[in-house]
Amino acid sequence: MDELAEAKSASTFKGSGSISRRDKLTLRVAATVVETLPNGVLHIQGTQEVRVNFEVRQLTVGGFVRPSDVDRHNEIAYDRIAGARISYGGRGQLSDVQQPRYGQQLADIVLPY
Repeated sequence: MDELAEAKSASTFKGSGSISRRDKLTLRVAATVVETLPNGVLHIQGTQEVRVNFEVRQLTVGGFVRPSDVDRHNEIAYDRIAGARISYGGRGQLSDVQQPRYGQQLADIVLPY
């Protein structure tokens, strides 16, 4: 008896890539004490927005600070903020160009491999 159908399949993928990125961020952002906890620890939050040409960069910081860690200039290093939530991002023409187009994003969702 002859076979009704026969199928064979093979696939090969070979690729390589690399990403190199270097950022150095040196900013100061003013934060506000939004709450003083019963033990004296300060809950702080602050946001800074900088607009350059058609690009907006936003730095947000929040967390908990011991009053003894605040120096005589009323400043504190980011690594002295407990539970620090620090974010840096942007929006504008440069950020838009760095994002994959909507069709590519959809293809990545539907066919992630």
